[in-house]
Amino acid sequence: MNLDTFTISALADELSETIVGGRVQDVIDVDALSIGLEIYADRRRRYLYLSAHALHPRLHLFDAKLRRGLQRPTQLGLLLRRFVEGGRILRVTQPAWERLLEIEIGGQDETFWLVAELMPRRANVLLLRDGMIMDCLNRVGPKDNRYRLSLPNHEYRPPPPIRGQLDPSMVTEADIQNLLASAEKESTQTRRLLPGRILGLSPLLAREIVFRAAGDLNALAADTDAGQLFAAFHDVVTPLVERRWQPGIGSVDGLPEAFSVFPLTHLDWTESDTISQAIQDCFGAMTGVDAYKEAKKPVQAAIDETRAKLRAKIESLRRGLPDEGELQRLKQAGELILAYQYDLSAGQRELRAQYDPEGPELLVALDPERSPLDNAQAYFRRYEKAKLAAAALPALIAGAQLELDFVEQLESDLAAAANWPEIDDVIQILDERGHWQGARRKRIGGGRQGPLRVVSRDGYVIWVGRNSRQNEKVSFKLANPQDIWLHARDVPGAHVVIRNDGRRISQALIAEAAAIAAWYSKRRNDSNVQVDYTRVKYVRAIKGGGPGMATYRNEKSINAQPRDESILK
Repeated sequence: MNLDTFTISALADELSETIVGGRVQDVIDVDALSIGLEIYADRRRRYLYLSAHALHPRLHLFDAKLRRGLQRPTQLGLLLRRFVEGGRILRVTQPAWERLLEIEIGGQDETFWLVAELMPRRANVLLLRDGMIMDCLNRVGPKDNRYRLSLPNHEYRPPPPIRGQLDPSMVTEADIQNLLASAEKESTQTRRLLPGRILGLSPLLAREIVFRAAGDLNALAADTDAGQLFAAFHDVVTPLVERRWQPGIGSVDGLPEAFSVFPLTHLDWTESDTISQAIQDCFGAMTGVDAYKEAKKPVQAAIDETRAKLRAKIESLRRGLPDEGELQRLKQAGELILAYQYDLSAGQRELRAQYDPEGPELLVALDPERSPLDNAQAYFRRYEKAKLAAAALPALIAGAQLELDFVEQLESDLAAAANWPEIDDVIQILDERGHWQGARRKRIGGGRQGPLRVVSRDGYVIWVGRNSRQNEKVSFKLANPQDIWLHARDVPGAHVVIRNDGRRISQALIAEAAAIAAWYSKRRNDSNVQVDYTRVKYVRAIKGGGPGMATYRNEKSINAQPRDESILK
């Protein structure tokens, strides 16, 4: 799903109609290789997304607000804020047959060009002033390309001109006949002859033309009729040359396969209002929770590492737990040595004796270098050490398991985080508990959401905590002792509270609240989730646990199908 020449032409027309004359109000660092511009034009905010990702570079408008995915802006982002923010979009142009767009932006005293080069593997977004590169998303040095350097303070060189290709508006049936005749092998497919020979003809466009001509995407050049191929070429290309765009999405089995500005009859075709909408629907929105995938990766890595360490710690502690039989054996060994010490000879290496007259004979290993008394004391010391371990290790295991449970909750918090401050909440807690590597991070202010407050059809107030910080507030600050408290059993998730206003809380309302608790849990994708509920007065914060961790009693259980808060409306 890449942008071809005609798709970029359609984007140039769309942007000329929508953002030219608009003011750049904000610059958003979406990720390390993507920039967003908030543009106010025609009394409406629009969001322009520019990506220099190597595999799928793209540029298009977004319906919803783009989200900042980097805590620290890129150098290009800083320059755009300094020189472009507040400027006006003057022009959007496309050099003939090139897969790039040039956006001219007027600042206070200067004019800047934002150039989006949209070729896979060579994609870039550059900021130019007077033909000089100020900076770009993908810096290209002399080791990578001696002809075209993409570095700050270097002159910008456009891609080399395309030579030796036919203008699609001038192609004749004879040209098509010559293309078919140029096939060197009988097995050469027709669709492989067209790209590279005709300007703007992408592999997707070639496939569509061949399908219309022969009914077979893999038709061979030797079997293709030149007249039919020319007719199909004319039908597809003429609207494109005349800039009569027909944007839409081609799908296979309901999954988007390609976007285009011409109907794709070899796929299931769905029309779109604009080419930006088609591209956005194909790739998926860079808004909401998904906007922060890049930002969440290092935090998720810290959680994964912490979880692995805690699991290893728990396993090590469990291996150190002595069983009751081992304790008894150590004690009996020491006592038997004392009982038979006068019968032991110097250098003896073992003692065989019965501890219980009716029990089996025990074999006790002896250190021949030690006296019987020293051997006995060694066994007693091991017994006391094992007894202390038996008393202390369960608490250590429980503490490590409690920390592991909290880390699982933090992973759920991270998945639900919808902005940088909420991601930062997870980072700060990891840091405070010694799980964050590197320098201590400064807390990000603002932007944190409070618990979700919804009102049922009957007027009951329901609070939903969607992360550990919100759970802490819902259960221990907002709730009253007689309120109903719900939580999905044995998994990280939301604390849900039904406010008791003096009326009877029906089982139907509890079932709906349980569905919400299941939805905001780690088992959201399950069809059936067990949810516990009890009165708030039976809920207690776990001593030594993280924020929002709670224990409860006197609970009942209900099975619920996960549903969001819209179930109450």
